[in-house]
Amino acid sequence: MDFQLNLDRESVSHGYPARPVVLEPEATVRTALRTLAAERTGVLLVCRQKQLLGIFTERDALRLLANNTDLDVEIERHMTRNPAHLPTTATLAQAVEKMAEAHVRRLAILDAQGAPVGVLKATGLLRYLVEHFPQVVYTLPPAPHHKTQDREGA
Repeated sequence: MDFQLNLDRESVSHGYPARPVVLEPEATVRTALRTLAAERTGVLLVCRQKQLLGIFTERDALRLLANNTDLDVEIERHMTRNPAHLPTTATLAQAVEKMAEAHVRRLAILDAQGAPVGVLKATGLLRYLVEHFPQVVYTLPPAPHHKTQDREGA
């Protein structure tokens, strides 16, 4: 297939956004950990009345577990407030720029009313690029600049 890269024209919906998994800010960290595992996701959006307040990721969870944090406190105390987000009308180019600017791997995608409708992940963007440049991605050697030191074979 012949694809043309349209990062400036295609919306974030082309980047394979994941379904948002949402928790209330009063939920406990323990509940958040169980939800991450049950939903097989690495990100939770913390919302009140469909409005995004924060984000909680598996990295936050690992940090809390490593520090033996009380897991029965509200997730609101450990979430990242005012997380990076974009509207559904944003382009993939804007998403890449926002991710780089904010140093994040996930962006909440919000509808016109500010309610989360998806989570755009770096893996979704990678999938988009692979679909547009399959020959480049699939033909790269594992270590392109590797030179063998010893002869192989008999």
